[in-house]
Amino acid sequence: MRFTLLRETEEYNSIVTKFNEAMTGKYTEIVRIERIQNETWYMQYLTHHLEFKSRLGMDTEQRLYHGSTKEAADDIVKSWFNRSFAGVNGTVYGVGVYFSSNAAYSHGYARPNENGERNMFVARVLVGKTTPGNSSMKTPPTGSDSTTDGKHIFVTYHDVQAYAEYLITYK
Repeated sequence: MRFTLLRETEEYNSIVTKFNEAMTGKYTEIVRIERIQNETWYMQYLTHHLEFKSRLGMDTEQRLYHGSTKEAADDIVKSWFNRSFAGVNGTVYGVGVYFSSNAAYSHGYARPNENGERNMFVARVLVGKTTPGNSSMKTPPTGSDSTTDGKHIFVTYHDVQAYAEYLITYK
């Protein structure tokens, strides 16, 4: 389910403030921010989160960005960040789902629709133990949970390793 956030709420302003850290000057208007809620998916994500914390002895959850087309955004809301779509925009750091801590980087994948609107998710992502990725990786090596460029890109390989929390629609 999608719930549009009211502009005057702290929740809305918190998302905008973080988004603006990298995106100032790259967009003209936030059309809406929607909170994505799916109890079944969240419970699966939470179970995975608790397993990561227990296994690693620390919390490795990060809020990361994922830019997409409107069509892909609708699919993600319905079907998670599904790895079966991996590779559509490249596989430099592995054949998985790509996220970035830098919204400006994800902006390049948020292609505008016919109205000039772009879509970007704010997701909770369990990065776990990371390792440098390469284009031949279909899973992270044993002992690792995700691959990375070592800077701001993280690639996940398990569908419940990320939870789409918010969808930002902007121009």
